[in-house]
Amino acid sequence: MPEEPPEPAAGAAAPAAAPAPAAVVLSGYGPVGRAYVGHLAAHGEALARDHGVRLRLAAVRASTAEYLPPGDGTDTWAPPPPRAAWGPLPPLAETLDRTGAGVLVQCVPSSPEVRDQAAAETLLALRRGVHVVTATKSHLLSHWRALGLAAAEGGGLIRISGATGAALPAGDLARAGVRGLGCRTIRACPNGTATFVLDRLAAGDSLADAVAEARRRGIAEADPGADLSGADAATKARLLAALLWGWDASAIRTETEGVDEDTAGEARAAAASGHRLRAVASAAADEPLLVRVRLERTAPGDPLHALTGPEKAVVYGCPDAGDITVSGGRSSPLGAALAMVKDTLDVAAPRRPGFG
Repeated sequence: MPEEPPEPAAGAAAPAAAPAPAAVVLSGYGPVGRAYVGHLAAHGEALARDHGVRLRLAAVRASTAEYLPPGDGTDTWAPPPPRAAWGPLPPLAETLDRTGAGVLVQCVPSSPEVRDQAAAETLLALRRGVHVVTATKSHLLSHWRALGLAAAEGGGLIRISGATGAALPAGDLARAGVRGLGCRTIRACPNGTATFVLDRLAAGDSLADAVAEARRRGIAEADPGADLSGADAATKARLLAALLWGWDASAIRTETEGVDEDTAGEARAAAASGHRLRAVASAAADEPLLVRVRLERTAPGDPLHALTGPEKAVVYGCPDAGDITVSGGRSSPLGAALAMVKDTLDVAAPRRPGFG
């Protein structure tokens, strides 16, 4: 009779299971999409070993073209060739069927021009049970309830870390990290450009010089209008509040105060008194469906006062558990891409028993 395999020695680790495969369709190949592919090209094997899932690039879709990696798809994180070598763009349903995709990773621009298309593709994927990881904000704000219903219908998951603060894991805390802790308020500086510009104004820069320096360091967009007006901070706070309290993000009202030429004097006056002027986005469970962005003088000891450069932070006010603050996180295409890698692993990796 064949011998029985020996019992593992006491305390020995069980043999690791082979990583489960997961096909990824990437929609959008701008700076964030390229950073996503580049990170997985460099670290895909380590992620497979550590997290039990081998992510495979099954397709890359842009506005008018699609790239399908050649061969059997087992080694497909090499950057796609120039766009001229891509094929025509088929309907997303065809791509999902052809690739057997388990995850749609979406990093198309958060603009009104592509909002409806982004929403349609997300709804299609979720209804088919394909998980969605997105850094695109526009359709989250306009189709929040519809996306939730589509996910429930198809059994898919949707993760939005890249839309709520790049590498800052604020969305994870709002969605699950403070669950059951009785969080009643959010105070946040979720826009690094605004924080950086306010500190430069306090140091004596003009608004134009402060914005120019932010652009030079790669902090500010070419058009920083949404950053300085408070619109971007309001958007991120809307998404966090929707995750936290179950609000419909599309129904949340906003009141914003922006950074303009007249803000420099206020920033310098705050600094002279030991304070720092901050663009603070806030929401409260007792004021449903309302997000405010205001310029506040923050005092030493306030986590928002302690921010430097383009750092971001969110303070979750939990009366019984105490305030819980998350801060830091790189605000860059790589930071957003890493947030999306984290979310992809979250939806695609098999659930492990015990501490896993």
